[in-house]
Amino acid sequence: MQYKIQGGAPPPEEWHAVVAASLGHDLPGQPVPTRAELTATPLHSRRPVWTAAEPGGAVAGVAALRLFEAPGMDHLSALDLHVRPERRRTGAGSLLLERAVSAARSEGRRAMITATAEGGPGDAFCAARGFRHVLTLRHLLLDLAQADCRAADAAPPGYDLAFWTGTVPDGLATAFAEAKNAMNDMPTGDMDYGGRQWDAAAVREMAQAVAGRGDTLLTLAALHGETMAGYTEIVIRAGDARRAAQYDTAVVPAHRGRGLGLWLKATMAARLRSGHPGLTEIETDIADDNVHMRAVNERLGYRVHRTTHEYQLDL
Repeated sequence: MQYKIQGGAPPPEEWHAVVAASLGHDLPGQPVPTRAELTATPLHSRRPVWTAAEPGGAVAGVAALRLFEAPGMDHLSALDLHVRPERRRTGAGSLLLERAVSAARSEGRRAMITATAEGGPGDAFCAARGFRHVLTLRHLLLDLAQADCRAADAAPPGYDLAFWTGTVPDGLATAFAEAKNAMNDMPTGDMDYGGRQWDAAAVREMAQAVAGRGDTLLTLAALHGETMAGYTEIVIRAGDARRAAQYDTAVVPAHRGRGLGLWLKATMAARLRSGHPGLTEIETDIADDNVHMRAVNERLGYRVHRTTHEYQLDL
């Protein structure tokens, strides 16, 4: 079939329809990104979008390319490509990929990453086009009613808790930014991911971006005097009152080995169970080689429910 590749995002309802059809086929039963999530440009990034249109004008596929701009990550691009199931293997995906690769190269990016469902058509698509498999992520679910929250009652000596909704309080913003930098040593397999330095302005911008989508950001932090030793973040998505999403959980290197990660995540789960009775589960993902957080999640009662593969194309 002859497709016309067009630059520029399609109307939100058309974009969402393509993504919903693609994910509904590959990941049946999983939540689909909202229109707000699809159309919002990620923080400190640019995102060109292309569509593959049929001769009659119907959109068969959409590709969005995230061009990271934060120092330490401005070598990287991330591709989100979806084709309607009935239009796969007709050339739409290949044409969209070709346009995205050309754009990434013209921007001086040295790597493009993308994610696929394990065993799905994306695995074969990436393998046939020169992508390398660089990381396996296990997606886990925690049944809040069955979560083992006993560690919430075992505060490590010398630590206090701080909790907030939305933007970090001004008095904690700098300490929170410093703790955020602990995410830079998270396991990323063979991915050329890089890392970024957070400051107070950046953590405020991140919270504002979440709020701009209509989502609710909850943060629980462990304080050791003036230092933020660790934190965990949960997002309750607009329109999904049942499943919360785990965002970052990090412990500053100097405070590791004291059970802070387990304490924070158990306390957050207990707070969600009592304060948000409509929530029934939390979803998170974790790299296979993140052995410490895997142990924390197993202790809480998380179970694997699906797997994704991260691929990288060296540009």
